[in-house]
Amino acid sequence: MPQGVIYLDNHSTTRVDPRVVEAMLPYFTEQYGNAGSTSHAFGWEARDAVEAATATIAQSIGAKPKEIIFTSGATESNNLAIRGAAERTRRRGNHLVSVATEHRAVLDPLLRLSHHNFELTLLPVVQAGHPEAGRVDPQRVADAIRDDTLLVSVMLANNEIGAIHPLAEIAAICRQRGVLLHCDATQAVGKIPVDVASLPVDLMSFSAHKIYGPRGVGALYVRRQTPPVRLEPQIAGGGQQHGLRSGTLNVPGIVGFARALQLCIEEMPSEAVRQARLRDRLWDGMAAELGDLALNGPALSHPDWRLAGNLNASFGFVDGEALMLSMGTLAVSSGSACSSAEPEPSHVLRALGLSDDVVRSSLRFGLGRFNTEAEIDTAISEVTAAVKRLRKLSSLAR
Repeated sequence: MPQGVIYLDNHSTTRVDPRVVEAMLPYFTEQYGNAGSTSHAFGWEARDAVEAATATIAQSIGAKPKEIIFTSGATESNNLAIRGAAERTRRRGNHLVSVATEHRAVLDPLLRLSHHNFELTLLPVVQAGHPEAGRVDPQRVADAIRDDTLLVSVMLANNEIGAIHPLAEIAAICRQRGVLLHCDATQAVGKIPVDVASLPVDLMSFSAHKIYGPRGVGALYVRRQTPPVRLEPQIAGGGQQHGLRSGTLNVPGIVGFARALQLCIEEMPSEAVRQARLRDRLWDGMAAELGDLALNGPALSHPDWRLAGNLNASFGFVDGEALMLSMGTLAVSSGSACSSAEPEPSHVLRALGLSDDVVRSSLRFGLGRFNTEAEIDTAISEVTAAVKRLRKLSSLAR
């Protein structure tokens, strides 16, 4: 990593755990066969590795191995789930339901479909100032479902404000109404308990690089219980993975994915407590030094409402981009990494009812496995000093 820089952007991506790298290495240089090559030992070894990794991943989320489809990442998984359900010739209807704070990897496929004879309903979330800010009310989902509703898509945990939606209640509503439920669980899997049987969802996207695994590999859970979920493939080719996603399997990536998720599950109880403690330390330290500081998203005191490692805050009278640039030793972000090239203020924070000025004064801190108390204390000093300096310059300018 850059010398002396503290990484607090773990919602965008994570450092690959050395234990994950160790598990992957043999599949680059020693056991490098194609899992689809069934005529020799190299292919058999690769196939066995994929099967073992698939079993580990499936068990980690309460699924069956045949319900796991590997992709290049959560964006592809979301597209396969949403477009795959919508493009089936025999489907229930053309109405789609989602939430205004979803990731662009969900919203953009939905919006594209809305331009092609599909109707889209985007639900609001609880507004800023409320302890459950950023969460969606299950009753709104129930009220939005119609006879022609094909699919509901609700993320489990938000990538900007850490809000955890009441997905089990939403799933029960969808199941009762006979509507498919897709969940983007990219920020949730490996961080909070996720069980597709108890939620229960029909389709669920997640990715390795958010849980200390490699980039370029993700998965889509596709329920195969009666009745099984049917999707239209988005990539045509060799017919791999039950014909749902053609292409040569990324064996090292899949092995690393499984090892990363296994480690997250093993360490989850202690790591969630540790990250929440560091997050609260960061918030309390900044609040003690700064006025005009506001929390974005659910209250920190409710672990069922917010991810342990997430902190999103607005610094009054300070531009967030200027604040980031003035803190050369901290790696943080002002929103979703996948939307960072967009000049528009965060659609997630806007959906909370915040003004553009407040949105532009906000930063997201994503804490992770490798952050320490010493780093948090340094971050407190860096942030508070930078905010005070920028506010002073702003005051002089006025």
